[in-house]
Order: sequence, then structure tokens, then C-alpha cells
Amino acid sequence: MKHCLFALFCLMLIGLLPSCHHPADPDTPHLVIRTPAGDIEVEVYLRQAPRTAGAFLSYVDSGFYKNASFYRVLNDDNQVTGAGASRLIQGGIWKTDHNRAVATPGVPHETTKETHILHTNGAISLARDKPGSGTTEFFICVGDQPGFDYGGENNPDGQGYAAFGRVVKGMDVVRTIYERPENNQSFTPPIPILGILRK
Repeated sequence: MKHCLFALFCLMLIGLLPSCHHPADPDTPHLVIRTPAGDIEVEVYLRQAPRTAGAFLSYVDSGFYKNASFYRVLNDDNQVTGAGASRLIQGGIWKTDHNRAVATPGVPHETTKETHILHTNGAISLARDKPGSGTTEFFICVGDQPGFDYGGENNPDGQGYAAFGRVVKGMDVVRTIYERPENNQSFTPPIPILGILRK
């Protein structure tokens, strides 16, 4: 009987203790990219890449990705001759809301030398032409892509791309999309992005 009373007392005491659950870290918000193939959960690094991650979050909060798609893939079979091998899926609103995509101001370029967020497997990064031209279009690395980092061989300017987070859940979904049919680096058909939401 004493053992039962002690156990009951312990359970009551545990119920009175403050929860050990920690709130989400505001410096590393999580986003969910919803697709017909499944969800991809991404963690973005506001402290390390404040301009890039902040811009991406502003696009998410403004509803830019309610009608978006993954439309481009780089794999072992479609590389440009002479370029470093690249493996990724690229998405955004380039195909679905082109006018908004081209009208959005570029984000000041944050190199991997500054942020220390390297293009390893699952890294998410801004697509760009020249440094500072990246906006709504992004890509997810499939495998490690050191050529995308500062000083890497995939950009003639040597500045690399601006990584700002990484996939923490759903790399199987990324790989499923990566294997979809493509023609000349374009998915046929594009894979819809049903929305990108804060978790």
C-alpha cells in the first residue's frame, strides 16, 4: 500500500513540474514544402544567413509559393559539357508567376565563406545569375555539392550560391522528385508545390 501511495505522489509531483518542452528556436524556423509526392521540412538559419533566410521567409509569409513548382533538375545525365557535376532540384514561381519572379528585387549575396552553411546533402540555396540577383527561386542539393560553395568551380565568379538552410525531414521526397522524368533539365511535367508554410 505504501508503495502505491508513493508512486501516486510521484505522478502528482511530475504533473506539477514545468514542461521540459522547449519552444522552437526563432533563429531556426522550420518550413514545410508541400508537394503531391509528400512534404519536405526545411530548417532555415536566420542567424547565419539573415538576408537570404529573411528574404525567403518574407516570400513564404507573403504567399508567393501558393502556386509554385519544382521545374528543373540537374543530374548525371543532363550536365553541360565542361561544367562541374551538379545534382539538385530547383523550384519557385519562375514557371507559374514569372512576372512576380522577375519583378522581385535581388537579395544581397551572402557567400558560404560568410555564413558557413555549405552545400551538403539537403542544403537549400537561392538560385541566381550574377551575385545579388537571387530572389524567389531556390534549389535543394541532392548529395554534397562543394562546387556551389565560395571558391567552387560551378560559378565563374567564384562567389558560389547563398545557402540558407537544409532539409531536416523528407529527403526521400526530394529524391523521389529528383527521379521524375525530365527533358533538357526540365521536369516533364513540373511537380506542383502546393504551398510553403511555417511549421
